[in-house]
Amino acid sequence: MPKSVNKVILLGNVGKDPEVKFLPSGLPVANLTLATSDRFKDKAGEWQDRTEWHNLTAYQRVAEIIRDYVKKGAKLYVEGRIQTRSWDDQASGQKKYRTEIIVNDIVLLSGRGEGDAGGGGTRSNTSSFDQRAPVQHEEFAGTEITDDDIPF
Repeated sequence: MPKSVNKVILLGNVGKDPEVKFLPSGLPVANLTLATSDRFKDKAGEWQDRTEWHNLTAYQRVAEIIRDYVKKGAKLYVEGRIQTRSWDDQASGQKKYRTEIIVNDIVLLSGRGEGDAGGGGTRSNTSSFDQRAPVQHEEFAGTEITDDDIPF
């Protein structure tokens, strides 16, 4: 059977404070929503913004990190996989579905005090990038890479 891939990468903002619960086994589970936006021009040439909301679920250590450090408005980089669950609604008897991202890894991109819960501070987009000049290594000084150096 051919290999398949189920991987999601998202960069967005948390919609509301995460909800963290514990399973009977004591395993922590965090549920939160993440908004991603894209901008496009419509037929009239006007810019339109479209926001997509994603349901995220995290377990174990990632859930604890979310509980301790993530608040509404925080910017997150998330890696995970898509999963769809189904169940029968007890009230209506209808089959219900929920598609969510099972989080494997997160990177907190907001600083402390950012987002609605912490005072609404802002940060320049360039502040998270290394602004230092590249380091020159003496052993490679004057060495030029040619096509013969590339192994393919």
